[in-house]
Amino acid sequence: MYACGLRISEAATLEVTAVDRARMVLRIIGKGDKERLVPLPRPVLDDLVALWKTTRNPRWLCPNNAGDAPVCPAVLFRTFAAAVKAAGLPRRPTPHTLRHSYATRLLENGVDTRVVQVFLGHANIATTALYTHLTEPTRDSIRRLLDTLMSGL
Repeated sequence: MYACGLRISEAATLEVTAVDRARMVLRIIGKGDKERLVPLPRPVLDDLVALWKTTRNPRWLCPNNAGDAPVCPAVLFRTFAAAVKAAGLPRRPTPHTLRHSYATRLLENGVDTRVVQVFLGHANIATTALYTHLTEPTRDSIRRLLDTLMSGL
């Protein structure tokens, strides 16, 4: 979820055909049945292949126990909550926190806001722009700009 900025429902319903190994992208069907392509890091591809090998489900990367449908997002949520508890984190992140972290990390590393918008599947750039106030490079660039503008007053 973190490595591709997925919503929990998107992760739960990933189909085997969503993995495009040749182009190293993941085809996501998001809100409103909108399709988007997100970069698929090599280590994540390797993990997805290993995951698939445990079930060899012809359709779902994360099938339910019967293998006839995707895993329920609530199962992923409980698994995430258990991992958070086991890690002893002082704050209680949610699976959606991973999506926020993905966007913030991209912006901190200079990825254009419009590119992040496409990767997240946001219809409105204003939704993506909410992440820009969180990034340290944004704060640093504003400080530098203000220092320049205000010097010599």
